[in-house]
Amino acid sequence: MCAGVTLTKQMLISPITVRIPGETLTLATAKKIADNKAKEICSDAMLLAWFDKKTGEVSPRVECCREDKPGWLVYAESRGGDIVIDINDEEYVFIYCG
Repeated sequence: MCAGVTLTKQMLISPITVRIPGETLTLATAKKIADNKAKEICSDAMLLAWFDKKTGEVSPRVECCREDKPGWLVYAESRGGDIVIDINDEEYVFIYCG
């Protein structure tokens, strides 16, 4: 069982790093920032998964099929997630299919 797999930067494939210093972000604000950044790369980018480090919430909530990555990350990668937006050093991570 891999329910306790903790996300690390090394697990992310070619993440685009976004830093928003000195501001307390909410999930909604972080998502807007990530959506805009993803759409700069692909105008019809589709969000597949996200992670909120502060709350531990993830979407989708799926059981993992690997021991080395969280289930939500495996889900996104296996569905073509190729745009990874990492906000404030994994405070928020959003994965899109471009």
